[in-house]
Amino acid sequence: MKTTNEKEKRTLLTMLVLFETPAGYSLFKVANEKKFSKTEPTDLYNKCYPTSDAALSFFNLVSFQPFNDTADAVSAATACIEGKVSKSLKSFLKKQMKKKETKGESIAVQDKTLAVSIRDKMSGLDIVHNTKSAELFRGIRCYLDELMDGASDVGAASGSDIRAMQLGLSHSLSRYKLKFSADKVDTMVIQAVGLLDELDKEINNYAMRVKEWYGWHFPEMQRIVTDNAEYAKVILACGFRREFKSTDLSQIFEDETIQAAVKEAAEVSMGTEIAELDIINIKSLAEQVLSMTEYRIQLFEYLKNRMNAIAPNLTVLVGELVGARLISHAGSLMNLAKQPASTVQILGAEKALFRALKTKHDTPKYGLIYHASLIGQATPKHKGKISRVLAAKAALAIRVDALSDETTEDIDTTVGYEGRAKVEARLRQLEGFNNGTSAINTNGSLTAKKTATYVPVAAKSTYNDASDMVLDGTNTSENGDKEAKKEKKEKKSKKSKKRKADDTDADKAAKKAAKKAKKEKKKIYGIEKNR
Repeated sequence: MKTTNEKEKRTLLTMLVLFETPAGYSLFKVANEKKFSKTEPTDLYNKCYPTSDAALSFFNLVSFQPFNDTADAVSAATACIEGKVSKSLKSFLKKQMKKKETKGESIAVQDKTLAVSIRDKMSGLDIVHNTKSAELFRGIRCYLDELMDGASDVGAASGSDIRAMQLGLSHSLSRYKLKFSADKVDTMVIQAVGLLDELDKEINNYAMRVKEWYGWHFPEMQRIVTDNAEYAKVILACGFRREFKSTDLSQIFEDETIQAAVKEAAEVSMGTEIAELDIINIKSLAEQVLSMTEYRIQLFEYLKNRMNAIAPNLTVLVGELVGARLISHAGSLMNLAKQPASTVQILGAEKALFRALKTKHDTPKYGLIYHASLIGQATPKHKGKISRVLAAKAALAIRVDALSDETTEDIDTTVGYEGRAKVEARLRQLEGFNNGTSAINTNGSLTAKKTATYVPVAAKSTYNDASDMVLDGTNTSENGDKEAKKEKKEKKSKKSKKRKADDTDADKAAKKAAKKAKKEKKKIYGIEKNR
């Protein structure tokens, strides 16, 4: 114990403090070494540097090396966070150790991993990291502006410059840590899928209004033309129903039978006549339907591109729309990545889940993930199992998409394709095809699929005697069943007859007893009269 205490006192007699600022590396020297060595770590702040003037007299800035640019500052900061020695720090320490003022002195380092790496890289240095050195860093951080302003002769940056550089470095370091990319912004996907759902509702409302409005003039067309966009195009092309016969509808309908059916229905329509002003307003509404339909197509293409950039593996598994709705429901891709597979499976069915828990019924098996194509391929009794498997693979794909460092130029979708292949294999297994698997190459694309083959199996030549049934010579099994039924009926009838006979016997005995009682009463009454 004495040797370790002596060694600690010896190292603390001449102490240098390596401190990294947003502007560059700085090396402070403890001025009052005797007071520092005698003071306990808990009392160091109050006794040695309670004020800024005391800190200026206690710490002396020996050297300062500024960073070349913001990129240099970010690389140095990340290296210190990871506990690595950067090239700039190594060169700075080598220069300082060559000077006579700082040669052979101990250096206090704040981070333990950085201290170990400096000790390994530069064996000649005496690196110190303990509770007492941590108090020194506390004092320097507290009075950094005053210490840097009072050491302008060394080339140190001012306190105001350091604060400005601190703000810029924090933004740059945050971008570096998050690997910021404009292609990874999931807010665009959330807004796009929300607008897409609203557009679908608006298009349906507008198209329904057009059909109801124009239906007064030509009601039969609703049954023939079911597509909303085609219905609006027909109105814009023809207008009044008397113009259908002379209008060419080949650009609207590819099927000639539909064209002929529309023209025939227009000639014998039961609709009412409308004015020119009515047609103008109906056409303007039809134009709105067409414009919104075209914009919806563009928006869907935009959503597909965004999803392929932000969550390519999730898109491979569940599709663009389902993946975007999952991200929108969770709030962000990172929030979705934090959820377990069980939550991903029932995401969107929260009301049904809590209602089932409250009423103690079965919980839902799927939520938004139900609309994925893989679940749609499953039979109703297997949808729950497939949704559970798909949610497990989707949870892995989401985490890969959220936490990967890849850009749009180099996207690896192997996880998505492998997960989809396993879900398809599980689907085939449930349906009875166990041999179906998909081959996947290193790029993540499907190269081959093994379909389930029929393997003929020869029939067994042995004869199973246990399956034989012995029959009587006269009656078949059906006759035996009929006879058994007849016997049951006969037994029931016999029992009922016995019950009736017993009832009749009891009635007869009761009547005889009543007659005897009357006769006896009459005899007794006659005897009394004679007396």
